[in-house]
Amino acid sequence: MSNHNNPGQGPLPWESSLGDFFELAVEKSPDKEFVEISGQEFTYRQVHEKAQQTASMFLGIGVSHGDRVCLFMPNCPEYLFCWFGLSILGAIGVPVNTAYKRDEMAFILNDSEAKAMVAHQSLATVAQEAAILAPSVEHKLLVADVDGSAVDEQNISGWTGFSQALDQAAVLASRPEVAPDSVCMLVYTSGTTGNPKGVMVTHKMYVAAGQGFASWTRAKPEDRFFTCLPFYHANIQYYSTMGAMAAGATLVIADRFSASRFWDQVREAKATVVNFIGMMMPVLAKNDESPDDNENTVRLFYGSPSFSPEFLASFQERFGTDIIVGFGMTETCYGTIEVIGQERRSGSSGLARQHPDPRFVNEIRISDQESGEPIGTGIVGEITIKNPATMPGYWRNEEQTQFSLRDGWLYTGDLGWLDDDGFLYFVDRKKDIIRRRGENISSQEVEDVIKRHPNVLDCAVVAVPSELGEDEVKAYVLPRQGAVVSPEDVVHWCADNLAYFKVPRYLEMREDLPRTPSLRVRKDLLRQEREDPTEGCFDREAAGIKLR
Repeated sequence: MSNHNNPGQGPLPWESSLGDFFELAVEKSPDKEFVEISGQEFTYRQVHEKAQQTASMFLGIGVSHGDRVCLFMPNCPEYLFCWFGLSILGAIGVPVNTAYKRDEMAFILNDSEAKAMVAHQSLATVAQEAAILAPSVEHKLLVADVDGSAVDEQNISGWTGFSQALDQAAVLASRPEVAPDSVCMLVYTSGTTGNPKGVMVTHKMYVAAGQGFASWTRAKPEDRFFTCLPFYHANIQYYSTMGAMAAGATLVIADRFSASRFWDQVREAKATVVNFIGMMMPVLAKNDESPDDNENTVRLFYGSPSFSPEFLASFQERFGTDIIVGFGMTETCYGTIEVIGQERRSGSSGLARQHPDPRFVNEIRISDQESGEPIGTGIVGEITIKNPATMPGYWRNEEQTQFSLRDGWLYTGDLGWLDDDGFLYFVDRKKDIIRRRGENISSQEVEDVIKRHPNVLDCAVVAVPSELGEDEVKAYVLPRQGAVVSPEDVVHWCADNLAYFKVPRYLEMREDLPRTPSLRVRKDLLRQEREDPTEGCFDREAAGIKLR
């Protein structure tokens, strides 16, 4: 399919349906191991056959092109069968966060007008309660536990066992024609304001993501991609799964991230490429050192956000592996990325990602926050992206679509700046900038400093009202397990590393922090915890700590 040896001619390699792309991967290496998950192994051919069987099963219950099916499961083989099976039909999968409760789940079911849902036995109660509130749901399929325990259908009326339905499905007679621009998945972003928005991810977005990721990681069929991210998150879909498929490599999926089990899982998987997000790397770096830290097969970590040169050097030396970081989002799999073996710049998320075929053009620019017009290098503004692998919009949300997509450019809602060579530097989410006494403060910059404290595991920094107008800075601090750190320690640490006006005035020590599926801290929930967010907090000024 791809024409990388002769890139100026032939069809555009990313202009493909997921079904066609998968079929090519199967033709290349049918008996190669494709996936290890939940203690089971599947070759490319086996996953493809299961996907076709699943497509036939969905077709048999009346699911067809464009219909939505909610997927409410932890990481398990059935997730892949459903995703690929629905894509063969041109139907649309809707992954749902497994932490969702009844009303959150019902919102997704109703917003997507799901015709069917596939839920795991462990989540059956929430799924059943939500389905009662969603009149569009006509079919409910239940996935049994991996231990094979029977589904108790006494308490779950109206559900069909997934494996039984699959066993009864006929062979798929023919594969419908599916356009590359068709929507393949609705991935609901864990919105930090209001209800989640359904990002319409097209077939060609997945194909382009896989082709790109295989190229950026220099992947070969011998590679073993490891991820512990949940299937309802875009990272595992775009990069781990599609990247492995594009490279003809093997994908090893763990159920969840565990700092204590991580390296054992990676060693057992014989992983060579590992994806991370958010807090995973700093947490791993704060594990107690062990003599076998660098005894692993990982050649490359990929993820975000960017790290300080000191952190990178220490992590690479300790664990004997390379790291590249990038900037991306559900709305487009093409943001920026560092290039293996090439120059890296402190604090940067790299250059605009390139597809192996030069006809794919990806542009990054910075736009004025108010007018949306492009601005020059070295100036902070909104990061805007334009390429062929950008979402067509948010599901049935014209207002938000028009706000985010203008003249072919995706306005990300993130602030950053470009240097003269095109390297991107992320500053903050637009809504997380703090305005204190005439100064703009990046919450992320303050968080990065606090996280470097040896006894701090994680933190979140937000604006809180000031009695003088504008904002004051508040930090929620999560100490390392077993470590003791006082608010005064954190204040003095910040004062040594930040301008006086960026040092938090208020601090709240925490035992946990609310999180999105991508492990980002839910700052919106922190802000809603109490009417006066400064109540009961350590107050640096009340404590008499003077900074200048």
